[in-house]
Amino acid sequence: MPNTENNKVITLSKIKIACQSCSLHELCLPLGLDGVDLDQLDNIIRRSHPMKKNQMLFHQGDPFQSVYAVRSGSVKTFTVADDGSEQITGFHLPGELVGLDAISEEIHPCTAKALETTSYCEIPFTQLEALSGKIPGLQRQLLKIMSKEISHDANLLMLLGKKTAEERLASLLLSLSSRLKNRGFSETEFNLSMSRNDIANYLGLAVETVSRLFTRFMDQGLIDVNGKFIKINSLRDLKAMISDCVGHNGDHQSA
Repeated sequence: MPNTENNKVITLSKIKIACQSCSLHELCLPLGLDGVDLDQLDNIIRRSHPMKKNQMLFHQGDPFQSVYAVRSGSVKTFTVADDGSEQITGFHLPGELVGLDAISEEIHPCTAKALETTSYCEIPFTQLEALSGKIPGLQRQLLKIMSKEISHDANLLMLLGKKTAEERLASLLLSLSSRLKNRGFSETEFNLSMSRNDIANYLGLAVETVSRLFTRFMDQGLIDVNGKFIKINSLRDLKAMISDCVGHNGDHQSA
């Protein structure tokens, strides 16, 4: 978020440009903050150098100090079992927060890894929490975002427990489509930053099953696939494959 020359007031037009693909768009703009309040929020944000692919944002078991806003790129979160196996818990896109699930225990329950070159903002939670007590609406907005996280967790359990393999993949594609659309990107053409192995792990399927499903969806004319590039030919037909809105609600923080 750039400041004006006197370093005191941030104009709304500049905020819109700076945060149009950032999670701070959700934290700042809907609240109707004045220039001074926006300046306070901006002052606690730490902007870091981009992470390279496979670089860790934080590790499972690390002390909780900050939440992280993905500005560009993408991040996956996963837990590691005692036997060393991974279970992916989410894929986080530009404009989404990572690390909210560590608030209660003050320890990160998962690891976050960059799926590609990724830039982010670090927001120290103690300062954010203190600031939310001073700025009307900020605390409510944080609660709304955390509520979406809870909803996502419930939807994931239903997805893995009740859905067929076809419904699981369709739900993931619709979730990515909806979230990208809400951030001003194409809802029908995008790159999958996650590997087939990651998709299979997240959906609780075998890699071979995921590969067969992509081929089946292509044969049915639902999608076109070229490497990691996906083109959805019929959102309506994908939606018809699933029985409810689980997995493609545009309000979800992560898939």
